Amino acid sequence: MITVRINTIEKDLRDLRESWIHEQLDRRRRDHESVCVQVVIDKPPLNMVLSTPDCLHAAGRRPPNALEQEIFDLWDKRKLNDPNFTGGNLIAFLKRIS
Repeated sequence: MITVRINTIEKDLRDLRESWIHEQLDRRRRDHESVCVQVVIDKPPLNMVLSTPDCLHAAGRRPPNALEQEIFDLWDKRKLNDPNFTGGNLIAFLKRIS
């Protein structure tokens, strides 16, 4: 299962509309709110959470395995570690992992 959380709202990837992503990001940025996006991947052998820069990060993580590292590299490639990421960046990432 893959879920996407934008601040406090969480949706399953299967129920997600691209327009919802754009609406959530645009509204929060227009209102000068911080934007925290987390993508939770729980599809064995993957069990990971990816977070954009405005999210609080937990300490004590284990090193990623090779498959997880590929996902982290894709996250970086889609510029989701940049505070100015776009809805298009997130959508491209989600299409790639689904």
